[in-house]
Amino acid sequence: MRIGFILAGLILIALGGATFAGKLDFTHDKEVVKIGGLSASVKEEKSLPQWLGVVGVAVGLALLGAGALRK
Repeated sequence: MRIGFILAGLILIALGGATFAGKLDFTHDKEVVKIGGLSASVKEEKSLPQWLGVVGVAVGLALLGAGALRK
């Protein structure tokens, strides 16, 4: 259980840091027009908000601390 807290904390810290730095992006396909068999779509590239990265790092640090203190 202790190693699980530590690993989860390290993963959350890494993902939170990448999100805060703006390195995590995702693509969203949006269908704009559809007429009969013809359709047009737009690909939008979005990034996760930075506040989510801060929360991820904070939760990761809490899990890392809980894993270090647990016996």
